[in-house]
Amino acid sequence: MNDLSDLALSIPDLALSVRQPWAWAIVMGFKDIENRSVFSITKGSLNRRGRFAIHAAKGMTRSEYLDGYEMMRGIGIALPPPGALVRGAIVGAVEITDCVKQSDSPWFFGPRGLVLRNAMRLGAPVPSVGQLGFFNWKPSGGEIAAPAKWMTARSDDVAPVRAPRAAAPVDDLFNQGGE
Repeated sequence: MNDLSDLALSIPDLALSVRQPWAWAIVMGFKDIENRSVFSITKGSLNRRGRFAIHAAKGMTRSEYLDGYEMMRGIGIALPPPGALVRGAIVGAVEITDCVKQSDSPWFFGPRGLVLRNAMRLGAPVPSVGQLGFFNWKPSGGEIAAPAKWMTARSDDVAPVRAPRAAAPVDDLFNQGGE
């Protein structure tokens, strides 16, 4: 499918916005639990099941990236550099099969966890504006968020790492072009 509107038609209408680097871990098929707060319970989002689009939120702090980097490194997953993570777009889809209060998954931090399976990443992200919780998304027609200065700077804290061997190449989904 070459036309953006055709591509958008094949993605579930309902999306869940997730901050990076967790959105990357979901669509790559590594993250099998998406943690949600007690606040989510009051909005009824923990009762949802089925296939949903994954929206990579526009925001990502250095601290969030480093927390994800350390956590994933601890379980053998090499996270791409922060500037390579797409933000502000639909990046894939996943099926939610259950909501749990406890899990042996290394991804579970609680208090509740949405159980994920059958992750799929898009060959090209679709720019979209996100919202809190589940939402009906639509293509924004805008641009994907450009990396912040800290995301492209080399430092001892945030050094580029190789993509995991088990994962498909990340260039098609996470390359923001023009490199």
